Amino acid sequence: MNSETIIRGATLDDAEKIFAMIDLNDDLLVPRSMGNIVSNIDRFIVAQSDGEMVGIATFQIHPEIGAPENATVEIQSLAVKSAFRTRGIGRALVETIASKVKCFKPREIVVLTFTPEFFEKLGFHEVPKTKIMHKLYTGCMNCTKHTDPYTCPEIAMTRATF
Repeated sequence: MNSETIIRGATLDDAEKIFAMIDLNDDLLVPRSMGNIVSNIDRFIVAQSDGEMVGIATFQIHPEIGAPENATVEIQSLAVKSAFRTRGIGRALVETIASKVKCFKPREIVVLTFTPEFFEKLGFHEVPKTKIMHKLYTGCMNCTKHTDPYTCPEIAMTRATF
């Protein structure tokens, strides 16, 4: 990551740019409405280089029914503009979220991704989708891209929090 790139919490002023970046990466990301982005702006982080937003990510906490201490955190909407990839920005976004959620003491961090090789470099490993059932019921069942979460080509991965 360049010294000129900063990772910071998103502000309401960033909402339209976040929406545009998600839309720009609609082949890899689940769409989000502007209302969803605004109501979750406190969970978004952005990477900025020379005043330009070049990356985004957010997280969602998934409770474990009957065992709140076993909640997981999902990293969502991770995107880096193509001209800025391979500079460590994606890694910095993931690690910033991991650091931010550490205080919640989640059981693990999960992702659903089309780029498992990226997440493997960050200590994630592939798991069966049945291991993240709460995510499937709360998120995947509402996805407009695929009719069945088990036929969706995204790969489920987890990492212990550290």
